Amino acid sequence: MMNGENLTMLTDFYELTMANGYYLQGAGEQIAYFDLFYRKNPEEGGLAIMAGLQPLMEYLQALSFTEEDISYLRSRNIFDERFLDYLKNFRFSCDVWGVPEGTPIFPGEPILTVRGPVVQAQFIETMALLLINHQSLIATKANRIVRSAGGRSVMEFGARRAHGASASILGARAAYIGGCDGTSCTIVEQRYGIPAMGTMAHSWVQLFDSEYEAFDKYAQLYPGNCTLLVDTYDVLKAGIPNAIRIFDKYRPRGKGIRIDSGDITYLTKNARKMLDEAGHADCKIVVSNSLDEYLIRDMLLQGACIDSFGVGERMITAKAEPVFGGVYKLVASEEEGVVVPKIKVSENVEKITNPGYKKVYRLYDKDTKQAFADVIALADEIPPSGEDYPIVDPYSTKKYKKLNNFEARELLVPIFRKGQPVYTSPDVKEIRSYCLQNIADLWEEILRFENPHRYYVDLSVPLWDLKTRLLEAYA
Repeated sequence: MMNGENLTMLTDFYELTMANGYYLQGAGEQIAYFDLFYRKNPEEGGLAIMAGLQPLMEYLQALSFTEEDISYLRSRNIFDERFLDYLKNFRFSCDVWGVPEGTPIFPGEPILTVRGPVVQAQFIETMALLLINHQSLIATKANRIVRSAGGRSVMEFGARRAHGASASILGARAAYIGGCDGTSCTIVEQRYGIPAMGTMAHSWVQLFDSEYEAFDKYAQLYPGNCTLLVDTYDVLKAGIPNAIRIFDKYRPRGKGIRIDSGDITYLTKNARKMLDEAGHADCKIVVSNSLDEYLIRDMLLQGACIDSFGVGERMITAKAEPVFGGVYKLVASEEEGVVVPKIKVSENVEKITNPGYKKVYRLYDKDTKQAFADVIALADEIPPSGEDYPIVDPYSTKKYKKLNNFEARELLVPIFRKGQPVYTSPDVKEIRSYCLQNIADLWEEILRFENPHRYYVDLSVPLWDLKTRLLEAYA
């Protein structure tokens, strides 16, 4: 995973105690189905963005227990030697289906389905949730911020604020999937080809005897990307005038200023006026300083003159809601080759699971080509099509309706077949483009930050009937 590190033992301890129990009962090879899904969009938004599938694939391909792992487990004196012998030759052999990275996703629908021996399928729960929860959260936050920028460039600046190295690297990758144009983190470009961007810090300016000298030396070194940090001392009285002198002197091929403090709206308006009057209308204005989608939106509404944004801590930590609520639940088993649906019942309606082996379809209006609903159906059903296709709202049986004039696209694609990868993850740049195109296929009302239109994830009638029968059986 991270630089070749074996993360097999990054799992909740109960995964191992359950696995030991399954094995000793002779149930370790029983086929089980698990769904990974989430229950609520971050920040009460209208959607989330799927991310983390490629890192999960890397983890699953590297799953193996070392002698050190086995020795540690033996030292706990609770694991049977027969089970430990099994772990020595452990090989991941499950089937996995997943929603491609960059796809908009919605509460309640499976975004990952795992089928295989219960010991294996259960064991991967922790890492599957860790990788998809974290990266989907960051991709979602990044997409919100990118949309708030109204077509202006957004750069990920969060490396120094991330919760550790892995969160920084994979978080930057997820932010790029969500729509960011680049990152401040060099290793991310090295590993994933995501453009690394950056010019200078305040320390560069402070090191020289004067701000002008600092700018002068920088312009000589980097005439193709001469972006000057103008807020070390005084933006309007010193920073901008000094930047103008440098631009007049060297006429750099690429020129810009960055403001990292103060009243951004006020400063950019005045900076833009000063630069234009000096004949530098082509000078770009870059801003940073604890930004998020709400601050960006408000600054632009107030007339701020900004060409691009650098966003750090509030994106890389998803500060407003730093947890993505993905869960991993058993939904079926196999007995003599027959799928036996399983359900988790709760007093909270939203926590009642959808049983059985399922598929997810996205429905598109044939006229507008926009997505308007997703449908969860049993895997052996005929895919949604035709006229008067019936669906049921999982939270209200009164919301039963029939759909017409649509086409259906299956969301879950095969990722592993019997433990072997059958899916090649696209280049991260392709994933980013795919994400932005899929966002464009949604209604604008779904994209609101406050009180977005609800995107419906409905059930097929056979799935609803199955769920109802199981609920009645456990009533």
